[in-house]
Amino acid sequence: MAPKSLLGLGLSLLLLLQGAVSVDYRSALTKSILYFEAQRSGKLPSNQRVKWRGDSALKDGSDAGVDLVGGYYDAGDNVKFGFPQAFTVTMLSWSVIDFGSQLSAKKELDNALAAIKWGTDYFIKAHPQANVLYGQVGDGDADHACWERPEDMTTPRTSYKIDEQNPGSDLAGETAVAFAAASIAFSKSDPDYSSQLLDHAKQLFDFANSHQGMYQNSIPQAHFYSSSGFQDELLWAAAWLYRATNDKTYSDYLSSSGNTGGTRTMFSWDDKYTGAQVLVAKLILEGKVPNDGNWGNYKNQGEQFICNVIQKGSNNVKKTNAGALWWDPFNDLQYTTSALFLTASYSDSLSAAKDSLNCPAGSISPDDLISFARSQACVDYILGENPKGISYMVGYGSSFPQQVHHRGASIVSIHENGAPVTCQEGFDKWYNRQAPNPNVLEGAIVGGPDQGDNYGDSRSNFQQAEAATANSGPIVGVLARLA
Repeated sequence: MAPKSLLGLGLSLLLLLQGAVSVDYRSALTKSILYFEAQRSGKLPSNQRVKWRGDSALKDGSDAGVDLVGGYYDAGDNVKFGFPQAFTVTMLSWSVIDFGSQLSAKKELDNALAAIKWGTDYFIKAHPQANVLYGQVGDGDADHACWERPEDMTTPRTSYKIDEQNPGSDLAGETAVAFAAASIAFSKSDPDYSSQLLDHAKQLFDFANSHQGMYQNSIPQAHFYSSSGFQDELLWAAAWLYRATNDKTYSDYLSSSGNTGGTRTMFSWDDKYTGAQVLVAKLILEGKVPNDGNWGNYKNQGEQFICNVIQKGSNNVKKTNAGALWWDPFNDLQYTTSALFLTASYSDSLSAAKDSLNCPAGSISPDDLISFARSQACVDYILGENPKGISYMVGYGSSFPQQVHHRGASIVSIHENGAPVTCQEGFDKWYNRQAPNPNVLEGAIVGGPDQGDNYGDSRSNFQQAEAATANSGPIVGVLARLA
């Protein structure tokens, strides 16, 4: 028999090993990509893996004489909002660009590319002319007044567009970004498709720049995703187009800008300045642009944001009582996932350049950045290492939200019961039902806890219990890096 001291050491090692593998990043990665199949609109393919969903919105665009079938529902409703959908596709594409080798090693690259293509195929349809872009299908107010499955919804499917007379530089700019980033993501596996995407990106950037305005002034029904401005999207688009083309037109646009954004407090579907700054910083580290003048401003401001995220800056991101990053009571985790993506992406760029991040609190190594992203302040907290012991990724772990605010997940699958669920019946029989959703929205990231680390698992608690594609797009890359 081994001495008690050795037995004790063995037990300690066992517990240490159990802790080390308690978070299964690979499983979380697989689920995070699977979630997008639950959000699909249109005619579902034969290899659809989320079986409780069915075909839906097969006449989208018919009111305008355009085929707008496909794309993604943004969150727990049945509207296709182009602005956050474009950001989602951008972040999925950036995940493939920066972490493609990891995705391939985990056999998830094809699934990630399929998730991107479901979005870009729709955007191609939504961009039938150089200066015309359909930015929304469905009316959010009418949709929110009903609780129906997408497969048999009865709410209006009105199509809304921007054009030369009714511009939307933010919407056109972000969709240009989605096309440009996706063109890089597909450059090896499908060069012809990549080239097509890049053509759309160039046209939309020109449209956004030459016909300036905020898109909600042209599409008032987009008020659920109003933009705070469009200068960030123009810089963001120029940065991506320069990365995709090496065309001096776009680098000149970036270097001559009178506003590089300053150090921001968040990176989101609305505010892209930090994304543009970090993208430029990566170009500097790669030696593609100089580290002076405006270029240096981009880099410094993007790096200061990351310093604030990792709690080493001069204006650090707020934290919950348990120490997790925290931004806002409404869908807080969207800001966490996007900030962590930039942190992980920049870590690898610093590592490749054999450089470190200089923060007000000291020099930070690339490994330190990854350790922070993994920590109980970040990904591990999301996946269950929090005071509630609940995973905020649906379907991951033994404890996760049961009453996600999501029409399709909360109503019996049309394959199980094909009887139509009417507008009010959905509220009466399903929304108000105090029981778990009949369908698990696997891989979805819900809004998350409040600053006191509290979470209310109730369908009516849309601020915390609703998931959105913009929450999940960025975490795909982070999980690929950690898996």
